[in-house]
Amino acid sequence: MLATWVSSPPAGEFHYEIKLDGYRLLARLDGAVVQLHTRNGVDYTGKLGRLAKALANLRRRGTYLDGEIVVFDTAGVSHFGALQDALSRGDETHIRYVVFDLPFAGGRDVRGMSIEVRRALLTDLLTRNRSPLIVPCTWVDGDAAALLEAAREGSYEGLIGKRSGSTYVSGRSNHWIKLTFANRQEGIVVGYTSPKGSRAGLGALLLAVREGQALRYIGKVGTGFSNRTLADLSASLRRLHADEMPLPARPADARGVQWVTPTLVVDVEHAGFTAAGMVRKASFVGIRPDRTTHSVRRSAPVRTLPGDDTMEDVRITNADRVIDAASGATKGDLAQFYRDIAPFLLPHLAHRPVALLRAPDGVGGGTFFQKHADPRVMPGVRLLPAALDPEHPPLLAIDSAHALVSAVQMGTIELHTWNATERRIERPDRLIFDLDPDTALPFDHVRRAATLIRELLGALDLRAFVKTTGGAGLHVIVPLTPREDWEYLKGFARAVANHAARTLPGIFVAKSGPKNRVKRIFVDYLRNGRGSSTVSAFSVRARPGLPVSVPIDWDILEMLDDPASLHIGSVAQWLDEQREDPWADYAHTRQRITRSMLAQLGATPD
Repeated sequence: MLATWVSSPPAGEFHYEIKLDGYRLLARLDGAVVQLHTRNGVDYTGKLGRLAKALANLRRRGTYLDGEIVVFDTAGVSHFGALQDALSRGDETHIRYVVFDLPFAGGRDVRGMSIEVRRALLTDLLTRNRSPLIVPCTWVDGDAAALLEAAREGSYEGLIGKRSGSTYVSGRSNHWIKLTFANRQEGIVVGYTSPKGSRAGLGALLLAVREGQALRYIGKVGTGFSNRTLADLSASLRRLHADEMPLPARPADARGVQWVTPTLVVDVEHAGFTAAGMVRKASFVGIRPDRTTHSVRRSAPVRTLPGDDTMEDVRITNADRVIDAASGATKGDLAQFYRDIAPFLLPHLAHRPVALLRAPDGVGGGTFFQKHADPRVMPGVRLLPAALDPEHPPLLAIDSAHALVSAVQMGTIELHTWNATERRIERPDRLIFDLDPDTALPFDHVRRAATLIRELLGALDLRAFVKTTGGAGLHVIVPLTPREDWEYLKGFARAVANHAARTLPGIFVAKSGPKNRVKRIFVDYLRNGRGSSTVSAFSVRARPGLPVSVPIDWDILEMLDDPASLHIGSVAQWLDEQREDPWADYAHTRQRITRSMLAQLGATPD
């Protein structure tokens, strides 16, 4: 039995359940023999051996259980991606079978009985259960609007409603309804584009649905992928390469596409359909091995509650509130940007303490830095071991798109990271030179200054990379093997700044303060001390226009006239236009600061 999506609760009395995000699973119990199948008949018995054994222990014959396999987080919210990850690893430890109906009991067909009677029979059967793998679904009766609001507050996907007195019927029925906060659509993969920038595997998936016996194209999805998913998808799709297009007509945006045999089904979230029937702002949710292509049809859009939105399992309150008057960008736009940019941003955050610049009132309002945990810690934001920063609450780390969106929900705009990772906190793995110009200087002066710092470092056999700061300056970054301590490296950075100021005093200054950098550029080496942080690559800045700090190839830098042109509305297109990742070698560049380098700068270690 399948539920019908509705935009609001219909008339009548319904029992409500929390909507789960997993795989629908029908279990047939016949004594020691148990069979597990998805709703489309895919046999999962071999994949779920522990669950099959637990169900066999119920010792029932001629019984069918209807439910859903899920993986819950610590707050009791199910996550589709976590389930897929567990299944791909063959790890049943955290998989739970939430049972909500009983079509057959002890050889009797009870589908014609009311849902209340079936639920009573199910409750009686599960009194024998001793396994944590099997979980009875509970009803949350009450006013639908209040329950829906409570579900949203709890970051659940929505509600399932089951009409009081209803029987169990095959197929979709309006006696079972679902109310959700996001639009979901299954799609059949018919092709994919090549990756661009630093992404590996593929760029975007081309999707279709069934219309009668034919396929209808519904657009592309190019965001929401994890690195692991990209690898799994590209490996699967390589085995499905096809020479002929599986669509009846070639889509207008199908350039550079590798077509595939249409057998793989995926799930996406989207912002509705265009007038031409294309999904808007589609984001990948997961692969659906439990689905067959013949069942994939266009789904009716589900209403999103006014003023709010849900993404990455995080409820974004006041998503339509403007946080930047200069661009008109909303809180929802910022959350969407961070979710989309996550594959590029997360490698720069990985395992590093992160400081959050929070601006609850948006750009132009009050701001404050959060470096440590507080009682309102954000879901998904990880707490680092307290020993890393003694006598303070734990430092923070962000490892997922879920955590990024959660930080935005709490008013975060900027993300700043340390120069060391949690694994070797006392041994930095990079140096940063923040070129901070007099605001009256044109950007071409800053470009030239960055090139001069690069040449100075190159003379010391050090390779440097560059990124915009999201402001008027540039960051010149030197990746290092994490062997020297903070003071040693800060001393070297100071020596570089002093040498630049001494050698080219008309361009550089090594002292902070506006009066010291009039018509010059301050080489800020102070960001290399323990506990100091620098805005991360691909972080948004809390400035008018919401500019972004973006890694740049040195050759491309020469053609960049205005770093403010790289903002949340333009960075995605800019990345698409890059033929190569400007920092492709960054993670593999390891070098050390030696005493001879200090000597060449006329300095000695402290």
